[in-house]
Amino acid sequence: MKPSHLLFASLLLASCHKSDQAAGGGFQMPPPGVTVSPPIQQEIQEWDEFTGRIDAAESVEIRPRVSGYIDKIHFKSGQMVKKGDLLVTIDARPFQALLDRADAEVQRAKTKVELSKKELDRADKLIAAKAISTEEADTKSMTFREANDALRSAEAAVKAAALDVEFASVRSPLDGRVSREMVTAGNYVSGVAGFTTLLTTVVKADPVYVYADVDESTFLRYQRLGMLDKPTVAEMQLEGEKDYPHSGRIESFDNRISGTTGSILVRAEFENKDGTLRPGTFVRMRLPAGPKYNALLVTEEAIGTDQGRKFVLTVNKENMTEYKPVEIGPLIGDKRVIRSGVMKEDNVVINGLAKVRPGMPVAPMPPEKKVAETPAK
Repeated sequence: MKPSHLLFASLLLASCHKSDQAAGGGFQMPPPGVTVSPPIQQEIQEWDEFTGRIDAAESVEIRPRVSGYIDKIHFKSGQMVKKGDLLVTIDARPFQALLDRADAEVQRAKTKVELSKKELDRADKLIAAKAISTEEADTKSMTFREANDALRSAEAAVKAAALDVEFASVRSPLDGRVSREMVTAGNYVSGVAGFTTLLTTVVKADPVYVYADVDESTFLRYQRLGMLDKPTVAEMQLEGEKDYPHSGRIESFDNRISGTTGSILVRAEFENKDGTLRPGTFVRMRLPAGPKYNALLVTEEAIGTDQGRKFVLTVNKENMTEYKPVEIGPLIGDKRVIRSGVMKEDNVVINGLAKVRPGMPVAPMPPEKKVAETPAK
């Protein structure tokens, strides 16, 4: 073997010997660094969420009280109307003619009353002078009474005819939003009871109701908490909205639990001053699950899963990790409520959970604090 080959072999053996010494325990890796933080204490409100539907607090079908031909439509589909606003005009000329005739009948009845009154007064004088018989005087009295009855009947006919003239102008019975016209101008509509023509509908815009089904167990919990007997807040969101920007209150629960679905209907009331909440819209509504309480929260990344069980790792005084099963609650922002399993003084591993295991030494570090930016001068 050449001298150069012997030198290379000697160097290779020496290098292998140093590597064996390092592998044999002469050098140890430092413990991994992890970020730890105690749980955050915060007063929270837990919620139960339901799918609901908006409905109008009041809804009225607008139907005529008299029959006739529509003269004019005074509204546009979907517009807001006030109570008493004119919606539809029915040709009132036939009703006005009947009113004029009824007025004439009143005048004629009044004339008969005056005439019969004079004859009765004359009969009283004649009966005193024994110039007429008692039977004739009684006839004069009965004629006067009949004339008065005819006058009252004629006055009632005037009132009925005046109502028909008034009913020819169809007005909104409430403040709200009107639907489209079901019949256009020029068409004949019926005001006969049982056969009336639907002209349009008006729904009350403010407030609105939200209906949702609450399961039996949740309802019984509400009952134990006394939520059925005191004002309770309700919150709502529409599709595409963040959080629950609409605040209302529970208005009522139904009077029975459905035997088919095992749920009970709850009705909540919400303000709708700007008219954006439309009846028929599906929404998400949430109700308080109970009173507010102080809870412990950790970041969602700090919670691991072990065969279906949730756990966190904490670091003790010897800087060793400890496995702690936990019972979790709802997500509040980016943090999860821990119902049980940790104490407020525990240092929970909130970053680096994947690179450590229980009983392992670690190098704990506090969370990095965000440094406030100094505005440029």
